Amino acid sequence: MNTIGKNRMQRESATRRLVRAALLVALSLSLFLLEGLIPLPFLAPGAKLGIANLVTLIAILTMPARTTALIVLTRIALASFFGGGPTVFLYSLAGGTVSLLGMLALKKTRAFSLFAISAAGGFLHNAAQLAVGAAAASTPALFSYLPILGPCGILTGLLLAVCALRILARLPHALLPMGAGDRAKQKGIA
Repeated sequence: MNTIGKNRMQRESATRRLVRAALLVALSLSLFLLEGLIPLPFLAPGAKLGIANLVTLIAILTMPARTTALIVLTRIALASFFGGGPTVFLYSLAGGTVSLLGMLALKKTRAFSLFAISAAGGFLHNAAQLAVGAAAASTPALFSYLPILGPCGILTGLLLAVCALRILARLPHALLPMGAGDRAKQKGIA
C-alpha cells in the first residue's frame, strides 16, 4: 500500500475513534441528566446512582486510557455546565478522577474482573467526594457517611458491570474497535 493509502486509513481510524468518543460523551451526559430526574431516598446529601459511569466502564473496555479519561473529563465539564455549577464540578471531578485512575490501575494489573474493577470504582468515587466535602467543610465528620455510601458505591458498581457486559455483548461489532469485546473476554475482564 502506498503512503497516501496508509495516511488515509490512519485518518479514517482517527475519525472513527473521535466519533466513538463523542458518542460516548453524549450518551454519558444524557444518562447524567436523566439520572437527575430519578428520585432517591435520602442516603446522603447529593447521593446519586452514578448511571453515567456505565459509559466509563464501556470506554475502559473499548478505548485507550487517554481517550477514556478525555471522555470522563468532558462529561464532567459539560454536566457541571448544564446541571450544577462549580460545586458540582469539584465533587464530580474528584470522584470521577479518583474512580477512573483506580479502575485503570486495577485493569492494568489484569488480575481483576470487570466486577471488581467497577465495584472499586464506585467505592473510590464516593470516598473521593466525601474527602472533598470534608475538606470544604473543614470537618472529617462527613466520613461518617462512608459506611452507608461505600457499600452503595460497591453495589452500584457491580450492577453497572452487569449492564456494561450485556451492552457490549449486544453491540454490533462495527461500533467497537477491532476485537474489543473478544479481547476483554480473553483477558478475563469481561
